[in-house]
Amino acid sequence: MKVNILLSTYNGEKYLSEQIESIQAQTFTDWQLLIRDDGSSDGTVDLIKHFVKSDHRIRFINEDNIVNYGVVKSFYHLVKFEKADYYFFSDQDDVWLPQKMAQTLEKAMEFPKQTPLMIYTDLSVVNEQLDIINNRMIQSKGNSPVTEVRELLCHNSATGGTSMVNHALTSVWHEHSDIIMHDWYLALAASALGKLVFLEEVTELYRQHDNNVLGASIDSDSLSSKIYHLSNRMIEYDKKLVDYIKQATCFYSDNERLLTEVDRECIDCFCRLPHMTIWQRVKAIKKFGYKKNNPLTTLMLRLAILRIDSIKKEDTHEG
Repeated sequence: MKVNILLSTYNGEKYLSEQIESIQAQTFTDWQLLIRDDGSSDGTVDLIKHFVKSDHRIRFINEDNIVNYGVVKSFYHLVKFEKADYYFFSDQDDVWLPQKMAQTLEKAMEFPKQTPLMIYTDLSVVNEQLDIINNRMIQSKGNSPVTEVRELLCHNSATGGTSMVNHALTSVWHEHSDIIMHDWYLALAASALGKLVFLEEVTELYRQHDNNVLGASIDSDSLSSKIYHLSNRMIEYDKKLVDYIKQATCFYSDNERLLTEVDRECIDCFCRLPHMTIWQRVKAIKKFGYKKNNPLTTLMLRLAILRIDSIKKEDTHEG
């Protein structure tokens, strides 16, 4: 069994050593860590070289060709660099708990290798000093983890740093500029084409700080805070919906023939929302139940769907 850990770095010298050391401390030890730097201007590259010299399991795959691709394309090149049975995604500033890989791989053994598979876990949100902010981020939201296609079209709870995918899943990933995030796209693919599995175990400390590419939301309980965030999010939802549709269209165009009839119809309809009348969109919502992970955000999503006739057709791709 070959296991690759994939780490994309960018100006990560502050926390990188701590993360790599947590990988080295895993109870499962038969792994290879592939690191791709995405154009760092701090001391990240020197740190990578230091770890490469001290551990034969660590490889710096683009030492002689350091180019900025952005996070999605960088992870795509890491996945495609070398075939493995399983791939773990790693962020540069988190800390893995010692049993993370062992627990995830144990679960993976329950599924045939030919089944496209993604396994993700819960996590603890911590501050820069690793003090706990939220013990269980996903479960504390009071909602079930997202595993259904109709939800994954519009929402993702599979945090990349907790996720593992198999080769059968990565083989259906093709490069597109409209993919929002690699973990989200692969979660959608796993749900539609194979298995998307959530493990309740906390397997990593997710460090919350100003430079996170995507931070964990820390919700306030105050009414004024909720109203403020709600108004801001309503303004953003029209554009977000366009992005959701573009990502879904990428997936659908590559994998239409592999989908079940039910999922094919659900995704195709979602991709065509901008080109429907308002009554057709109402019927689509009723039939497929497009939703997010709680009633409030689902309402906001559905209102955005009903308003989508204000979006120009050239802003989305035909489904």
